[in-house]
Amino acid sequence: MSEKYIGKPKTSSNIAWHRPQSASSRQEEELIQKSTRAASQATDPLEKLRLLCLSRGATGILGLGRVFRRMDDDGSKQLNKEEFINGLKETGLEITKEESEELFNKFDTDKSGSVSLDEFIKQLRPPMSDSRRAIVEQAFKKLDKTGDGVLSVNDIRGVYSVEAHPRYMSGEETADVVMTRFLANFEPDGGSDGTVTLEEFMNYYSGISVSIDNDCYFDLMMRQAYKL
Repeated sequence: MSEKYIGKPKTSSNIAWHRPQSASSRQEEELIQKSTRAASQATDPLEKLRLLCLSRGATGILGLGRVFRRMDDDGSKQLNKEEFINGLKETGLEITKEESEELFNKFDTDKSGSVSLDEFIKQLRPPMSDSRRAIVEQAFKKLDKTGDGVLSVNDIRGVYSVEAHPRYMSGEETADVVMTRFLANFEPDGGSDGTVTLEEFMNYYSGISVSIDNDCYFDLMMRQAYKL
């Protein structure tokens, strides 16, 4: 193989991209298999990166977003080329150096030598319908008691309901286990600040959304989980 990959695949425990708990494991398994197959065929670097993230499970986009946030040392929400390429390398996703550079150039529209982190993640996120985005925002607003646009993990714990969760309903897991697993999605090892922004909340549910074909089911899942 002539192309050199800039990172080796890491185990999920290394990168701490937890498996989602809101969709059933069968749905997520299908998502992982479908995305893995499609990624090997993808020619567009952005599409390939999106599929590689989803091949890590529904929290893949959230995980990548957190890796890049850590690279943004000065909090400018801008990454230069070196930071961008190193960020992709740190994820361990099989993106070549050439593909990384092509992605950087695609997002460096004004040729300033840096890319907007928010814009990059927004484009990378799998498309969601307006109705799905609206229900995710509605859940976030309900959780955001102070209205400052940032949730604490305790805010989520106080509202999120495990009662409609398949593993709780089947008796496979206790309410505490289901809750702990769910909250772990927002507290990845080494990247946890105990808070969740709307962007991170949306990144998480964009991955869940891909694994659920039916709009009504997605809507019902959100309403039951957050008592909307």
